Amino acid sequence: MHPKEYKKEKNGTGHMTNLQLENSEIIVGVDFTNNIRVNKLLYQENSTSFLLYPGKDNFNLSLRDSSEINSTMGAHPIIFLIDGTWPCARKILKLSKNLQKLKRISFDNEIKSKFIIKQQPESLCLSTIESVYTVLNLLKEGNLEQCDTKNFLIPFEKMIAYQLEYMLNPKSKNYVATASKIVVAKDLYKKNTERNIIFEQE
Repeated sequence: MHPKEYKKEKNGTGHMTNLQLENSEIIVGVDFTNNIRVNKLLYQENSTSFLLYPGKDNFNLSLRDSSEINSTMGAHPIIFLIDGTWPCARKILKLSKNLQKLKRISFDNEIKSKFIIKQQPESLCLSTIESVYTVLNLLKEGNLEQCDTKNFLIPFEKMIAYQLEYMLNPKSKNYVATASKIVVAKDLYKKNTERNIIFEQE
């Protein structure tokens, strides 16, 4: 997790994911090349490490059957996620030589993010907790994960509902009369002078 995300976003989806997910931890930094904890995990015996990050040549979990997922990821995979704004995430990956070397995994996303109060670079980009939720379900199909994801997104959904209710309340100081609940990609609403969705978490 980028330090800015760790300090400013106490209700961010990275923190929320960590609270929802057993056997997970947050490691804060920018350049993880010489990070003791990260490197210990990378060289842990009987496990293989992967980086969840978008890309064309990734191991796409959505396109693989259970046998392929099992043979590629092994019985005890360790999955690293980069949590922060998209510019911060790119900086972390650029500086962290050890993370660059990891085999990347990804998925085909056919759903739109429910995180409509925060800008996304593309309409199909997901928050950290939504990405983890998707991956967990794909790993369950491959018999690599057994956790129950039924209520995994409830805290996230409640947070969004609360913030929307606050921002759509005429009595609120952050009231936006023209606000919409429609998901709009950042590159699309930059061209729209009215900007239907302009919610941003401070």
